[in-house]
Formats: sequence, C-alpha cells, structure tokens
Amino acid sequence: MKYIETLREGERIGGIYLCKGKQSAMTKNGKPYETLLLQDKTGTLDAKIWDVSSQGIGEFEALDYIDVVGDVTSFQGALQLNVKRVRKAQEGEYDPADYLPVSTRNMEEMYQELLGYIQSLKNPYLKQLAEAFFVKDADFVKRFQFHSAAKNVHHGFVGGLLEHTLGVTKLCSCLAENYGILERDLLLTAAMFHDMGKLEELSTFPENDYTDDGQLLGHIMIGAEMISDAIRGIPDFPKKLAAELKHCILAHHGELEFGSPKKPALAEAVALSFADNLDAKLETLREAFANVPAGSTQWLGYNRLFESNIRRTSTAYNKSLTP
Repeated sequence: MKYIETLREGERIGGIYLCKGKQSAMTKNGKPYETLLLQDKTGTLDAKIWDVSSQGIGEFEALDYIDVVGDVTSFQGALQLNVKRVRKAQEGEYDPADYLPVSTRNMEEMYQELLGYIQSLKNPYLKQLAEAFFVKDADFVKRFQFHSAAKNVHHGFVGGLLEHTLGVTKLCSCLAENYGILERDLLLTAAMFHDMGKLEELSTFPENDYTDDGQLLGHIMIGAEMISDAIRGIPDFPKKLAAELKHCILAHHGELEFGSPKKPALAEAVALSFADNLDAKLETLREAFANVPAGSTQWLGYNRLFESNIRRTSTAYNKSLTP
C-alpha cells in the first residue's frame, strides 16, 4: 500500500485502508453514489464510489478494513480517490498499527515537557492535584498519551489530546508572562486539565467516536466531575481555589452556544478560552493544508469552522528576499 500522505494526483493505487466513514447519497440526476473517508496513520482521504452497482464493488461497512483500487484526483484543491474496485479485507491481510493517525511529534518528549510545567507550579494544592493525574496515575497517563482530542476538526489522532493540551499550556504560559493580571499556577493547571474529560467523551481508536456519556454530558462536564472527585482526596484543598479551577474548565469554550455551561468570569478563564481556540484553529488549518501541494495558493472552499473560503499563504515573495 501507499500511505495517504504520499499520494499524488493522477496515480492509480491499490491497497488496504481503514474505512473511517461511509455515507450514501444521490447526485443531482438521481444516481446513487457513496462517499467514503479512508484512513491510515498518515492521514485521511475522501473517496467516492460513483458506480455503486459495479461488479467490482463488494460489501463492507464503516470501520472495516477495505482493499481498494482507484484513481487519485483533485477536488477544490484537495486529493480525492475515485474508487473502481473495493472489497472487505480479511484479518491477517493488514496490521492495524498502520491505520491509526498518529501525532508527528514524539510522544515521550511531549509528555516530559508537560511534566516540566507541572514541576514549575508553586501552589502546593494545584501541584498535588496535577501530580495525582499526570504522575501517580499510570492508567490515566497511558490513556492520555494515546487519546485523540476530537472526533474530527482538530487533533483527531493518536497523541492528539497530549499535543493539544501541551500546545494550550504553552500558550497560557506565554500569556501569564505577559499579563500580570493572570495567576500563572491556576491558568496552567486549568490548561492541563481543560480537555481531560475527552478520555470519557470519546471512545478509543479505531472508533474514536462519541460515547453515551459524551453525548449526554460532554467533556466539559465530565472533566469538571473528574477534578471534583480528585480534589476531595486532597486534605484542606481551598474551596475558593477549587471553584475557580472548575470555573475555568466549565467556561473554556468561551460562549454558551459553543457548549460552555458558563461564560468566562475570571481573567484566567478568558485567557484559557482564547488559548484553546487558537491552538484548535491553527491545527485545523494545518490539517486542511496537509494534502495541498507546497506553494499552491488554490482556494480550498468554504470551511465551516472559519465560516470562510481558505487557502495557503503565498510564499513566492520570500524568493525575492533571498540574497
């Protein structure tokens, strides 16, 4: 097989991929077709089966591993596969490890960097709380390093939750250095904890889909409950500090319409909501541009997160600056 990140327009490929999603639809002329989302550890690829009645199109479902033959085309600046033949692959024909999208960054290095921020905390209660999860709970650490930060949109890969959490924590550290109004320890602890509820909101790979608790409660409420439970195990943890930390978690989406049960009322909650939004949106752009050829400034079409048509920034002007 060829990994998705190596595919180029005009190629005909054949190989096994994880069918991450499958949806039936109709063309404007009333002809049925199917939209697939193929996945391997290097990324995802949209695919279309235009002739669903073809003899070469076998039976399969979402989350099956499928052997596909097709032509790589381009649509609105992104690669797409025009599927000619497909069948469900059998166990033994593939290694599941090849099909899980993984962070491009070293997992252990990211984790050690996050531990560095924990060690820098001066408030004994917040430091003890952070260590209870990230140092003393081996099962939590293992799950946190493996989990994604989203079903899609951003950081939807193995290690995504760790990468996003570290990114937000680093941004919050910079904000604390520049704005004296911010209580650094509270802000950094909230940053490290803000998405911990996603461990229960989303199932593990390859499903990486919403659980019952995820649908009914959401990661914000789940995370606040996890923090409350842990605080009860720390003698004399200040009630006001506990409430402020939980408020930052509850308000980190910034707006009620974005899922936060509370709007930010503390400076640290405001800072966290902006840092979370910034890291998520820049990663969304990185992922959107991942399959766009370097140097291309073709518009990619409307993106619902940005409510705008998007494209890469032009880099041609850099050549004129080269000595």
